[in-house]
Amino acid sequence: MERRVVITGLGAITPIGKNVEETWKGIKEKKCGIEPITLFDTSNYKTTLAGEVKEYDASQYFELKQAKRLDRSSQFAIIAGREAFQDSGLTKENTDFERVGVFISTGIGGFNTIQEQCAIHCTKGNNRVSPMFIPMSIANMPAGNVAIDLGLKGESLSIVTACASSTHAIGEAYKTIKYGSEDVILTGGTEASICSVGIAGFENMKALSSSTDKNRASIPFDKERSGFVMGEGAGVLVLEDLDHAIQRGAKIYAEVVGYGATSDAYHITSPLPTGEGGARAMKRAMEDANLKPEQIDYINAHGTSTHLNDSCETMAIKTALGEASKQVMVSSTKGNIGHLLGAAGGIEAIFCTKALEEKIVPPTIHYQVKDEECDLDIVPNEVRKADIKVAMSNSLGFGGHNASIILKKYEK
Repeated sequence: MERRVVITGLGAITPIGKNVEETWKGIKEKKCGIEPITLFDTSNYKTTLAGEVKEYDASQYFELKQAKRLDRSSQFAIIAGREAFQDSGLTKENTDFERVGVFISTGIGGFNTIQEQCAIHCTKGNNRVSPMFIPMSIANMPAGNVAIDLGLKGESLSIVTACASSTHAIGEAYKTIKYGSEDVILTGGTEASICSVGIAGFENMKALSSSTDKNRASIPFDKERSGFVMGEGAGVLVLEDLDHAIQRGAKIYAEVVGYGATSDAYHITSPLPTGEGGARAMKRAMEDANLKPEQIDYINAHGTSTHLNDSCETMAIKTALGEASKQVMVSSTKGNIGHLLGAAGGIEAIFCTKALEEKIVPPTIHYQVKDEECDLDIVPNEVRKADIKVAMSNSLGFGGHNASIILKKYEK
């Protein structure tokens, strides 16, 4: 028997907020967290802007010894995980922690640690490389560290599919609960890749915006878009079996009703020009949810602000929804926080959840120049009041990975 899966907790740390409340307030106020990079010297870089977590002090969350053993990506995951866990009201008295899993993903892992320790190896020799290098840098450690921090003993997984990582994590968590393997799963993603090597790599791929104007750098669907802006942070949701949530009296934010995942099988970085792979992921999600295209009210698009992504995703939405694509509201929140890579789907699923709860659609901010290739209703510049019942979130990753999830307003 398939079980219904609901969202009972939310946690976040982003460029516009240290928690969900601050972050969502920033979205509603059209706040832009993109600023000049402070984490390293950008004097020799074309890229000078990013979405950093502002005024971050690890000592506010961790003991000194613990902080030194955690890469920034794991720190963010733990912070968001703690908030989501506390928000959910899970305790050892109302839940068997052996049936609580952790599916938290990252696109790259401990990039700052990798850069730091490689520099030490090159300048000081192999004997000076930290014994914590490997456990701090490998991509499964955010999930492992959250499980350790909270004492959660169910399945612990980290699905690495580049910028689709946390949407895949949420989708797989949904399936795992749906078919009875776990009762509760903390899921989402984390990323902390704003470092000199990371920016250099993406910059030399011509993937990043070189704009020095924070209001014209991350501009999804705008004809003048020229690349994405790197962001960092984490978004974690608590997914739970409906009966389990009701039994313990949990607050229910929304229901997860559909998940679809596909591969382009086309190119290591570019999406299929037709958007066919993304369209199939959306169609699979709608089939899983038993929903028709006209029932999708809002789509939080991957919308990275690169020419190929935005035009291909537009085509994918048109292919998947057909005539209904003319009515569906579509927006990208990457103008607010930049592109959080593997964490993008986690925080964007939270935005969809809050949109359902508060009956508003977050806007695509800083939109100025219409692009004929991106002719959907992208909710430009202003928050829109709308009693949405169903929201979809899309993520696309290097390697041709596509993932879509569908959230629905909870009804008994």
